[in-house]
Amino acid sequence: LQVEDYFLSKCFEAMDVDSLNSSHPVSTPVENPAQILEMFDDVSYDKGACILNMLRDYMTPEAFKAGIVRYLRRYSYRNTKNEDLWDSLTNICSNEDLHDGRMQEDGFCSNSQKRPSSAHWFMEDALDVTSLMNTWTLQKGFPMITVTVKGKQVHLHQELYQKSADSFRVDSYLWHVPLTYITSRSATVHRFLLKTKTDVIILPEEVEWIKFNVDMNGYYIVHYEGEGWDTLVNLLIKNHEAISSNDRANLINNAFLLVSIGKLPLNKALDLTLYLKQEAKIMPVFQGLNELIPIYKLMEKRDMVDVENQLKAYIVNLFKTLIDQQTWTDDGSVSERMLRSQLLMFACVRNYQPCVVKAEEYFDKWKQSNGTLRLPGDIALAVYAVGAQTSEGWDFLFQKYQTSLFSAEKSQIEVALTFSRNPEKLQWLMEESLKGDVVKSQDLPFIVVYVSKNPSGFQLAWNFLKKNWGKLVQK
Repeated sequence: LQVEDYFLSKCFEAMDVDSLNSSHPVSTPVENPAQILEMFDDVSYDKGACILNMLRDYMTPEAFKAGIVRYLRRYSYRNTKNEDLWDSLTNICSNEDLHDGRMQEDGFCSNSQKRPSSAHWFMEDALDVTSLMNTWTLQKGFPMITVTVKGKQVHLHQELYQKSADSFRVDSYLWHVPLTYITSRSATVHRFLLKTKTDVIILPEEVEWIKFNVDMNGYYIVHYEGEGWDTLVNLLIKNHEAISSNDRANLINNAFLLVSIGKLPLNKALDLTLYLKQEAKIMPVFQGLNELIPIYKLMEKRDMVDVENQLKAYIVNLFKTLIDQQTWTDDGSVSERMLRSQLLMFACVRNYQPCVVKAEEYFDKWKQSNGTLRLPGDIALAVYAVGAQTSEGWDFLFQKYQTSLFSAEKSQIEVALTFSRNPEKLQWLMEESLKGDVVKSQDLPFIVVYVSKNPSGFQLAWNFLKKNWGKLVQK
């Protein structure tokens, strides 16, 4: 697994939380221990990491590293404030605090060191890091950048992205946004610091398409007005490798975020997913699944059978080629193995017959060996989930859950048990986990959550919570 892949997923998760009215700034005054505990969440950690990565990309990794070294040396064994870090990242090549001249001799600030062309402002102290980063740490949320291309002019407008209306003034939000973009005429990453509500970029020539937030190093989303989304949809269908896999995942994420607030029609976002038939990289595939499955699950819970089946068939068809290419082994890189595990689980649970048949074969062999046959770890959950669909298979899985000595195996079996379509099995599993005799009570929250995701169990989970709320609070 590439570090960038994992990091990108954490930024997507942070934005999901940060787009809610209940979010908070990264830096917030606290007055008591309870407020301190409230700060240890996805916003503080994941968003904090994402905006630092954005600053690192804008400053260049070399300059950012030099500033961090300066910060650590200056404040070692001392307490610090936010401003101390930002000050250390500003004008980093001054003579002050360069420990014994080491940074000057062999680091970023060496006269002999070749610096990136984009690093010119550090030498001139033209970038006010404190002013820039205060807009990201002292206010909640993140900006939506609306891009409108008119000939050579690219009109920009920023506003707060929010999933639900609230009484606070949206107009009061303003960020210093380090924009990056590439075009159909230039693969070079261009940079523009947007400090105002609106601004205009003048391109040297007209372009067929423009893509902002290169590799999603920035903590913002982009809405392409006019024909902007159409040109990007066509680009992905004709030549999806013209932009990076992170850029493709970023476009999928942005499109569905815009759908959720009514800025983009759902059919336009679905048009964007059509290219996924050609996709083989982990992050765009994962993001496609993460956006499409909740829509399918929504139809499932509303008993919209025809729409549900059509959407399920559409999603399976998108990834059919990639699913068929998967081997039922533990071979490959970490990314390849994660992709295999996710795709096979998705296919088997959605009753894709080639996957179900293969999983049944493995489950029968495992059962005949009385659970002694070692299943490849990447496919075990899919095999268990298919086996749990019969009453006999479910009972055998639960027996193995009780006797297994391996926590990883027990966890996978526990999840698989919640995939049963038998309401009586699901109800019994929740009740036993509440008692804590044969199923550990500490696993109860996970079991209830997984049962709630089961179309045969979501109403059971809700009724179980209402009935046992008092007991749950006591536990």
